[in-house]
Formats: sequence, C-alpha cells, structure tokens
Amino acid sequence: MTALGTVKRRQEMIRNAMILMRNSAIFILSVVYDVQMGKKSFNEDLDKEIFDAIGDGSFAEMLEEPLVSGSPDRSTRSGVVAAIHGPNVLVEFGPKDQGCCPKTHFEAMPQIGDTLDFVIERRDRDGMLVLSRKGAIAKATWDDLAVGQVVEARCSGTNKGGLEMELAGHKAFMPAGQVAIHHVPDLEIMIGDKFACEVIELDRRANRIVLSRKRVLYAEREVAKEEMLQTLNVGDTHDATISSVQPYGAFADIGGLEGLIHKSEMTWERDTDPSKFVKIGDVVRVQILDINLEGKDPKIAFGMKQLIEDPFISSMANLAVGEMVNGTVTRITDFGAFVDLGSGTEGLIHISELADHRIKSPKDVVKEQQVVTVKVLSIDAATRRIALSLKQAIGNDNAQPAREDDVAMRKLHEKFGNGPLKGGIG
Repeated sequence: MTALGTVKRRQEMIRNAMILMRNSAIFILSVVYDVQMGKKSFNEDLDKEIFDAIGDGSFAEMLEEPLVSGSPDRSTRSGVVAAIHGPNVLVEFGPKDQGCCPKTHFEAMPQIGDTLDFVIERRDRDGMLVLSRKGAIAKATWDDLAVGQVVEARCSGTNKGGLEMELAGHKAFMPAGQVAIHHVPDLEIMIGDKFACEVIELDRRANRIVLSRKRVLYAEREVAKEEMLQTLNVGDTHDATISSVQPYGAFADIGGLEGLIHKSEMTWERDTDPSKFVKIGDVVRVQILDINLEGKDPKIAFGMKQLIEDPFISSMANLAVGEMVNGTVTRITDFGAFVDLGSGTEGLIHISELADHRIKSPKDVVKEQQVVTVKVLSIDAATRRIALSLKQAIGNDNAQPAREDDVAMRKLHEKFGNGPLKGGIG
C-alpha cells in the first residue's frame, strides 16, 4: 500500500470513529433531553413560544445536524463565476473556498469570469458554501431543506401561539414572536400571504419545521440601514413607525434606521406624556434633527412638532403689547403664576406684577384654574416668553380675581342673594 493510500485509510478510520462517537452522543443526549425536556435551553424564549403552540413532543432528533455544516452568517461576499453546471452556478471566493448558487437566482445568466455579490447561506456536508443572490428566495424541496435556509412559505392559518405555514408540501410553524420585528396584534391578516422566512428548527422524523420571518426582516433591515445612512440629511422628512415608548420620548423606525423623538420635540405643548401622544405601531411624520455617526451604532434625533404649526406664532398675531386679555391660571410657582391665553400659549405674571403691594406668595392672590384679566407687558418671539401683569390691569371690570372664597363676600351673598350688590346713601 502506498503512503497516500495509508493516509487516506487513516482518514477514513478517523471519520468512521467520529461518526460512531457522534451517534452514541446523540443517543445519550436524546434520552437526557427527553427526560429533562429542555431545562437548559440555548434560547428559552423561542423554546417557550414553540412549546406553548405545538406541545411538548420530543425534540431529540433536532440534535442530528450535519457534522461539518457551519451556521449561516448571512454575510455578503464577492466571488468569481468559475463554471455553470446543470442547475447550478459554481463560484470561487479563493483557492480553497468555493460555493454553489442555483441558476434560478439570476435574472440573466452570468458569464464565466464575472465578479458578483452572493449571500452566504450556510456550508453543506462537504464544506461547500451554499449561496443565494440578494433578493432571491429559494423554493425549497423537502430533501434540500436545511436549518438557516431562507425559503418562501405560505401562511395557511393561525393557532394559539403563531402561524400555521406550508413549506415544500409540509406543515410548518412560525411562533408569534418570529412573525415581524414589531408586535403584530392581529395575526389573521397574514393568512394566505407568501413571504420569505428562515428555517430555524428542523425535525424530519417528526415532520416538524419552525420558521422565522423576523430574522429575514432583520437581515434586510441591516442592508437597508447601510444604504440609507449614505443618503440621510438633517432636515429630511420621513414616515416613521413608533417602535417603543419611554417616559422621555419615543423610538421610531424609518425603514431600517431607528431614532429618538424626545418628548420636547413631539408637540409644542409643555410637559407632554409620550404615552398619551403616541403608541407602538403608530405611523407618524418626522423630521431629522441630528445625525451622530460616532460610536458603534448611529444616533438619530427626530422631531414631530417641526412639521406642525407653532401655536405661539399664531397667538402672537392676535396679541399686542399693552392690551388686556383674559386667561386661566395653570401653574403657580414661587416666582409667579403662568396663565393660559388660549391655543396652548402661556404667559407669566411675575410675583412683582400680581399686586400693588408686597406679597409672600403668589397663592395669596391667585389660584390654579382661576380666570383673570391681565395686561400684556412684552412678547419675545426668540425666547417664546410673554410677560403679563395683573396689577396693571386693575380698573378693568373683569380684571379683579374672583372672590368666591372671600369670607366677607360669601356672607353678603348669603344675606342678599347672588345678584349685584348695591350700596350708597339715600
């Protein structure tokens, strides 16, 4: 026997030993797994979704994955078309790195020597890269189906935990949490639709397949994000989907890129509670206020109020310095009282302008929700401030604060009724 033959013989013996050890390990693991029922799961959330929907049947056979197949990274690489054989296009990425892509993924047949971009789906048993073209969706057959493969499947119905799917003539399941990036409140709208999804669990013996559409959407969003970043500019406007609502604002997605709408940029109103203004799933119009590309993830600031009329500007057209206006006291602070002049526009009566005598607190003169007549002292468009005076409005019939809580007035009304009080001599 030649030296080469000896080497091949040893390699075959090693491989057979590895297969024997692997089969033994699978048997032991399958028994342990069925007894423990997945107590230690690599993805407890996904396991719970699956078990909630399709019961607690044995998943032991899922351990039987190809010995040398690598997990898909869904990365994109440039390769050279080396040959076209049968239904496949053979691609070279380097001297020892080849792949295979179906002809059906090409709109026009490539030429040998062409350099094209391919999506790396996975490695097969022989170490060959399984490729696809960007945007192409494989119509899988049962024999070729593999974990990590992106395929087209049809939604045939719903159940308590997600979607019932049809794939390669077999039933499949998609957990509700894997249907979309964001929560889908009504899964029945998906019935009858065909869409791309990734095979995330495969059990041929039990005829059980688990799919994820969310993983495909995430991969597409990453590609879209990189492309969109090249074209974004401050001042651009986009339709955005609210993805999360927090006390300080809301996060919104413009198709692959997420940004923050701070609560101060949602509306011209003061102290807005974001949860009362928007909810998850709402589609709103936003303007890009800032783009920060420093760090690992880009930070984008959105604004909503910039696209609606500022009530302060319209109110300014109806106000003039020196005129008397009516308003409602909304807030009282140590330094004065804020008055709503209508359309959400507020002005401030400084404590020094509340009365013609020294007072300890604004509460000695006014109270919240009290209607008062005030004089406009100044309007500053740059700082959005309106200065008001109560004491300078005295003399106007409606200028004095209401005196419902005045003890003396209450006694007079009890004695003479609620009509106008008359006095005088004679």
